[in-house]
Amino acid sequence: MPLTQPAPSVDQPVNQPKIGNYRWVIVALLFFATTINYLDRQVIGLLKPTLEQQFNWTEQDYSRIVMAFSASYALGLLFFGRLVDRIGTKLGYTISVVIWSVSAMFHAVAKSTFGFGVARSALGLSEAGNFPAAIKAVAEWFPKRERALATGIFNSGANIGAVVAPVMVPAILGAYGWEEAFIITGAIGFVWLIFWWLLYEVPSRHKRLTAAEYDFIHSDSEQAVVEAKGSVSWGKLLGIRQTWTFIFGKMLTDPIWWFFLFWLPSYFSSTFSIDLSKPSLHLAVVYTATTVGSIGGGYLSSYFIKKGWPIFKARKTAMFIFALCVTPIMAARYATDVWVAVALISLAAAAHQAWSANIFTTASDMFPKRAVSSVVGIGGMAGSLGGFLFPWLVGNILDSYKSADNIIGGYNVIFTICGLAYLAAWLLMHFLSPKMKQVEV
Repeated sequence: MPLTQPAPSVDQPVNQPKIGNYRWVIVALLFFATTINYLDRQVIGLLKPTLEQQFNWTEQDYSRIVMAFSASYALGLLFFGRLVDRIGTKLGYTISVVIWSVSAMFHAVAKSTFGFGVARSALGLSEAGNFPAAIKAVAEWFPKRERALATGIFNSGANIGAVVAPVMVPAILGAYGWEEAFIITGAIGFVWLIFWWLLYEVPSRHKRLTAAEYDFIHSDSEQAVVEAKGSVSWGKLLGIRQTWTFIFGKMLTDPIWWFFLFWLPSYFSSTFSIDLSKPSLHLAVVYTATTVGSIGGGYLSSYFIKKGWPIFKARKTAMFIFALCVTPIMAARYATDVWVAVALISLAAAAHQAWSANIFTTASDMFPKRAVSSVVGIGGMAGSLGGFLFPWLVGNILDSYKSADNIIGGYNVIFTICGLAYLAAWLLMHFLSPKMKQVEV
């Protein structure tokens, strides 16, 4: 049996207790950053009913605020993807977190719809640095066999942030007010920065890293060779088929997750009369399920790889399974009980995060480390452009059905779009890159 061999290879890290586990400390840092990132961006969705009354927002007013965030997030992904590849993960991440924390707190002084639009734009621009920096950190600290799991773990921070927010934000709202909800949640990022600056460095310069763990991190043949320095131009990346595979995969699916973040609270409030001024168990259940999906999604493709599957076959098979798991959300239109709707939406949201853990990892699978942040930025920008247009569509659909006194019908249309988006994305990705071959830049 392989488990009893006295001299296991690098393909059997479970039998090498002396390798070290500092790379998982890095994942913990990325996890908490992502948690804070999503906590800060979701505050406005939970305060939407309160802010609608205070500022007399229509659904289209709110959709424009979401669009301001989405458009700025798209530009920010492109900017930070390039910046992180140029100046490094540590400094690039620091710049992103400082600016987004200040921007989150700035919402408290907004006194108009335009003011909120400005605050959301600044938040979107700066929060965009999270994923290019985090994916690059995973590529720097993990061999390919562990990347999907590591990505799934840190990406689950998005779900924890979404779980914490429905409990934390209404509590702050009830005790202090909506302004304090933005200030308190925004300030948390500065606490994280202390740990980031003390604990993070690239493996080649990290004093806490053992030689055995360093060798394990660089055990992939692609990593064993010293890569060329410097970033890769956008023009060169856009001329590569695999870049477009990632772009379309993100463009068709990211907007669905943004819908879950920004409109689910309103959906439960308008459809099932849930009081959002109190902590929401329903939303907490949805986003708890996504935590399972994110980690489980990363684990599944890693499990296939350990079974001997080729890396790209493992990723694509896992993503196809997750795309199928989203489709039952179309049955939400028949849900008359809130917990049936919670179950259907929980499955879809969990499947999205499982999909996300794997699609992010395909970027580091297909491209060398010096190009990873740029590719993630380009693909993320495409996803955000979809996220920019989708709120406009959602706002118009909901307003048109609201005028007909049938807001539930509007959500039914949207859930149908959600249910089909991932299969469409998977088919397009398969068409563009049937074998998702690794590229040389």
